Amino acid sequence: MKEKIKQKIYSGERLNDQEALTLFDWDLPELGHAADFRRGLISPENTVGFIVDRIINYSNLCEAKCDFCAFHARGNVIKEYELSLDDILRKTEELHRIGGSQVMLQGGLHPDKKIEYYEKILKEIKGSFPEISLHSFSPSEIVHISLMSGLSVENVLERLLNAGLDSVPGASDLLVDRIRKMVSPNKIDADTWESTMRTMHRFSIKSSATMTYGMGETLEERISHLMRIRKLQDDTGMIRAFITWSFSPNMTKLQDITPSTGTDYLKTVTVSRIVLDNVKYIQAGWLTEGMKIAQISLAMGVNDMGGVLMEETVVKATGITENTNAPEMIELIKNAGKTPVRRNSSYEEIERYS
Repeated sequence: MKEKIKQKIYSGERLNDQEALTLFDWDLPELGHAADFRRGLISPENTVGFIVDRIINYSNLCEAKCDFCAFHARGNVIKEYELSLDDILRKTEELHRIGGSQVMLQGGLHPDKKIEYYEKILKEIKGSFPEISLHSFSPSEIVHISLMSGLSVENVLERLLNAGLDSVPGASDLLVDRIRKMVSPNKIDADTWESTMRTMHRFSIKSSATMTYGMGETLEERISHLMRIRKLQDDTGMIRAFITWSFSPNMTKLQDITPSTGTDYLKTVTVSRIVLDNVKYIQAGWLTEGMKIAQISLAMGVNDMGGVLMEETVVKATGITENTNAPEMIELIKNAGKTPVRRNSSYEEIERYS
């Protein structure tokens, strides 16, 4: 069985769900080698990209109140707050000053705001910084805006695009309703996430997809998540990158869960690379895994380091304090035997560091 699967991997064939599940039993070096071979089929250059960006969490007032989140106001870790438009523009200006190119606006499911609020933020940022890409909100946030505003998802997307939205982060958490009902019952279910993504595709919106694991799911459920992402990508081609995050339980309502190990992360990200044979970029989850594990993953099929992240507050609310900067990122990629490439939101090369 294993030899047959290995032959399929190295001949570029697609694995089914049962075959993919057995990969978790492989030794990590062998699995990593197979994943990097598959990376070479879709992305043969020996480059690793990164972007200089900033996440602006404009509020932590969120109706989702997910058990896996320490950031929302009722998580009792961070007091409730809401940034002013001047605050948001100041943060964007700080990013622009250091040569950053992307802002990710995130605020969860706000209990009061309607479409006009989000339009104003987008228009003001684009009016002042037209070269900054707005990779913002999420399918859950877009559905919530539509409900709060009494508009269809289509109308919301059209208005946000007209206001300056460039792309949308997929933020898929785990596309398994058994887990979603336990840890985030107030967020959209898996089918609604997918239907929102498909609606976005009709507007030619590019996105990403994620997987947050380590919340009590089975390995079969992780594979189910990956298969759903793969099918969506087959149908739309809208997913630019896939990012795997391990759940950080500290300071959340799920803090009794034992954190996932570095080995579990490396196996999960390598399996993701092999299964997602139609997604060009697999990002290293350095923010949750740390820079050393992220560097190892670059030899195991990962070919993007994501954002330098001038600012990030949601994960930091769990006590994780990983941070980096462009020179450190460049050096880390070089030391992994790869060529660093600074890119934009569309994964186009801005600068290469030899």
